[in-house]
Amino acid sequence: MRRGDRLFEIIEILRRARGPIPASRIAAELEVSQRTVYRDIAALMAQRVPILGEAGVGYILESGFHMPPLMLKAEEIEAAVLGAQWVKTRGEPELARAAEALLARLEAVAPPATQSLFYQPATSVAPVTSPTERLEASAIRQAIRERSKIRLTYVDESGIRTDRIIWPILLGYRDAGRIIAAWCELRQSFRYFRTERIESAEVLEARIPRRMDHLRSDWKAAMDAERARFEAL
Repeated sequence: MRRGDRLFEIIEILRRARGPIPASRIAAELEVSQRTVYRDIAALMAQRVPILGEAGVGYILESGFHMPPLMLKAEEIEAAVLGAQWVKTRGEPELARAAEALLARLEAVAPPATQSLFYQPATSVAPVTSPTERLEASAIRQAIRERSKIRLTYVDESGIRTDRIIWPILLGYRDAGRIIAAWCELRQSFRYFRTERIESAEVLEARIPRRMDHLRSDWKAAMDAERARFEAL
């Protein structure tokens, strides 16, 4: 790997990290020595790249640092194209248009030698039939972003109809249909709701009375506990 490419990769590794990352991990990912990583980081800091940390402790990249136009690799382009293909066939129209726009932006900054990967991709996704839904996925995503409660009438797999108020946490996309992960006020627990089983729904003005990161943390813990109980059977 050329030194210039390696410097770029170090910045990308630091950008992805959630906290300080030691030189040993960077060296392992790049398949170079720690000494090389120390030299490269020193070079980046000399070029005013806002990297904080020191040897033996770890390094972080200050937020707000902007890279020059992207130099995308062929595999990165193929990953983006495949993801966009999936969204265009499984997502609602708003996300499909966003996927098209994203690819157009990536194509504008991609190296000329890789332009053909956008209009002659090496990947493909099988088309599916969109589910019939009473509550648009875009409304669900907005409710999650704004921490809004949703009132819905739901029919379970046994045909039992119930009225519920839920706190939506996550909208999961599948090949056929979508699933809302949420806290259910009726059951006082986390539940999953298949969107095609929702008979009627309304996004409420009432806000979820908890921070979303705390709610998601509790949801993940509950799912881990449920998985552990299932594996113990």
